[in-house]
Amino acid sequence: MDKTKDKKMTAGNALEKHGWHVAEPLALVVLNLIEKITRRKLDDGRKTSFVQFVKFCIVGLSNTVISYILYSVSLLLFRGLGILKGYDYLVAQVIQFVLSVLWSYYWNNRYVFRLGTDEKRSFWKSLIKTYASYSFTGLFLSSILLIFWVKVLHISEFIAPILNLLISVPLNFVINKYWAFKSSKKE
Repeated sequence: MDKTKDKKMTAGNALEKHGWHVAEPLALVVLNLIEKITRRKLDDGRKTSFVQFVKFCIVGLSNTVISYILYSVSLLLFRGLGILKGYDYLVAQVIQFVLSVLWSYYWNNRYVFRLGTDEKRSFWKSLIKTYASYSFTGLFLSSILLIFWVKVLHISEFIAPILNLLISVPLNFVINKYWAFKSSKKE
């Protein structure tokens, strides 16, 4: 086997070697601080969920960056080639949604909602459920909340998307944890 191949590090390997090993201890430090401030000890299940939530947020942050890059590159490519005039931004939106949710699914499946040795889950079912959950929170719910913040409460259009994140991220975490990535016991 070629040793130079072994030394090459993919983005996934780098994240596995460095990213999650940093994320978990940092999440636990924050959790210990919260326990000291509130003077309440959390059980292992809640600690696990908190660490998962931190990892989910890291995946979400990377997903936001990837989404923007995919959208921008697609849009620039369509405009550079002079195709899909008038619809290029919509097609770029579809491309970024499909690929960024796939990105999110991969990392959430591999690092956030990992299976135990005695668990199993259907790849296709969890992938479809992931697309459904992101469609609900990212398209439907965010649009309704945006209208509510801007038209009803008269909050700035620039602040409203940030408020959406305060609702959609925790909700998406719960939907993904208990529905999209739900596992069952192996037989």
